[in-house]
Amino acid sequence: MSSNFRHHLLSLSLLVGIAAPWAAFAQAPISSVGSGSVEDRVTQLERISNAHSQLLTQLQQQLSDNQSDIDSLRGQIQENQYQLNQVMERQKQIMLQLGSLNNGGAAQPAAGDQSGAATTASPAPDAGTATSGAPVQSGDANTDYNAAIALVQDKSRQDDAIVAFQNFIKKYPDSTYQPNANYWLGQLNYNKGKKDDAAYYFASVVKNYPKSPKAADAMYKVGVIMQDKGDTAKAKAVYQQVINKYPGTDGAKQAQKRLNAM
Repeated sequence: MSSNFRHHLLSLSLLVGIAAPWAAFAQAPISSVGSGSVEDRVTQLERISNAHSQLLTQLQQQLSDNQSDIDSLRGQIQENQYQLNQVMERQKQIMLQLGSLNNGGAAQPAAGDQSGAATTASPAPDAGTATSGAPVQSGDANTDYNAAIALVQDKSRQDDAIVAFQNFIKKYPDSTYQPNANYWLGQLNYNKGKKDDAAYYFASVVKNYPKSPKAADAMYKVGVIMQDKGDTAKAKAVYQQVINKYPGTDGAKQAQKRLNAM
């Protein structure tokens, strides 16, 4: 997250660097064109006009890049919040287990334990059940994305969250939140033990949005799923690909740890 934040600050500094010469040009008086022939003055004016146009184009591109950075940072913050909630829930379950042991009772499996997710996951709800609880889309991408994120935070509405994100990626194919939405679908399906579906959505992030901040982690999780399925050769190949394609990222570091342990 700190890396994304530093990148955002760098983008803002670049924006200031672009805006400064633009302001200088904008304030330059026409008298600076000179007192040469009419042709010379026209040529100088054209040069100034072209310079203004180029700076404006650069400024517009920088603003667009900054918006993408902000969207990526926002998605990272939301994911971190989700992971924090998962840790807190897991800690709560552990405390309940310890209390049960102290009272002489048998400890129950923690609800957040993912080790048995693939074998104990409940059957997927039918379309009618999931859709009935999913929020009605508003027609605004930001609003609908935030609504889907709110469902992720509610452990009792994970099926609704899946439906909401599926609707989102269909309705807003050009949204900057597409990589995040596909990533969440991968994570939610993985949590439910639906590893084939999870692999599909994680792979979609890598294939369709290879430059997204989510791409490295998505590819890494495809490797994890291959390893979970017992396909060691494919898992190793995927981990190595993460390391080669996204060096220095958290996904690459996790992939290297997995390779070292295999």
